[in-house]
Amino acid sequence: MPGVEETRVHPETGKTLVRGVRTVTLTFRSQSETVELPGWYPADDPTADQGIHDAKDMQVSDRVINTMKAREIGVMTPGQVRSVRKKLRLSQRDAGRLIGGGPNAFQKYESGDVVLSKAADTALRLLSNNPKRLDELLGEQHMA
Repeated sequence: MPGVEETRVHPETGKTLVRGVRTVTLTFRSQSETVELPGWYPADDPTADQGIHDAKDMQVSDRVINTMKAREIGVMTPGQVRSVRKKLRLSQRDAGRLIGGGPNAFQKYESGDVVLSKAADTALRLLSNNPKRLDELLGEQHMA
């Protein structure tokens, strides 16, 4: 029915939960970031940030944490990966084929679902500094 808000009951507290978004601060080692986290939250407390989250909700926090991890270990963040790939004029699929990781790897790197490996980071940095080296990879792919 339109206008009727869907609710859930918290399995432990028995409180009524409603779908919403809360501002939550995530921390990884020395870094902190604030995100808007969707989920099911207590209906009687609009400021509560403790709720129930499904996999899609957690994707928001997982991506932010992966970006913090990338910075911590010194590999490119999702935005940097996207920027270099575009500079090299590669599709995500071609980048995965040439640099490694498979056809969907760069979609995952650029969305923050997966942290870039050190090897892929090194390859991207070298290619970013000297895009003409991409011709070597393209030549090797045609020979294989």
